[in-house]
Amino acid sequence: MLILISNDDGINAPGLNVLRDTLESLGDVVVVAPDRPRSATGLGITIHKPLRTEEISFPDSKTKGYAVNGTPSDCVKLAIQALLPKAPDMVVSGINLGPNLGTDVLYSGTVSAALEGVINDVPSVAVSLASWESRDFSYAAGFTARFIKIVLEKGLPEETLLNVNIPVVKPGQAAPMVKITRLGKRRYENIFEKRLDPRGKVYYWMGGEVLDIHAEPDTDIATVKNGQISITPLLFDVTNHQFINMVKGWNLDTIL
Repeated sequence: MLILISNDDGINAPGLNVLRDTLESLGDVVVVAPDRPRSATGLGITIHKPLRTEEISFPDSKTKGYAVNGTPSDCVKLAIQALLPKAPDMVVSGINLGPNLGTDVLYSGTVSAALEGVINDVPSVAVSLASWESRDFSYAAGFTARFIKIVLEKGLPEETLLNVNIPVVKPGQAAPMVKITRLGKRRYENIFEKRLDPRGKVYYWMGGEVLDIHAEPDTDIATVKNGQISITPLLFDVTNHQFINMVKGWNLDTIL
């Protein structure tokens, strides 16, 4: 089995390397990840400058790694179409530091790396640690290894990835429940602080607080707040199929 690992926290991120170390027992692993943090890049790709790779070795590991001066989507696209000898059996993106929930999946580089795998017809999973404070990725990595074996056995529908958010579980602590969820909805109340640089020019620094608008019990947001593992199937196809026939009824030929 060939597993491709990527992320948006950068190739040296602890979450990626704990995951790499854990998944090496399942088969051949290749890491292709950004050379620096690339969070919140969405599905962006690089088209106005060359992509450069630097081969990376990991201590006490046979895994080959490539650091790329691009986005998470660049990394997965480049890996599948140029760097790897064959298509991987699985793309695993993560383990991200911090959750990716609700509307955040639209901005997330972690989820976008998995989505790039789906675009290239490779089963893909995005994995996040649902904490900003802890750096203990050990349980999340072990769960991911066990989970992707099931994913490969059962298979995924076309154009579908799985977005997984896992709470911190300390040694000796009971394993959390797993819930299959839908996306909640969250928005950030952005606070743009207006500042002046040393030359007197105006710039803005974006901050803000998260506002959970829809966080019903069956959502990923509520599940993670309850300390449970959230697994959300995400579709590549974002077409509003129910609305298609209504738009057809608008008789748009009259404005041609």
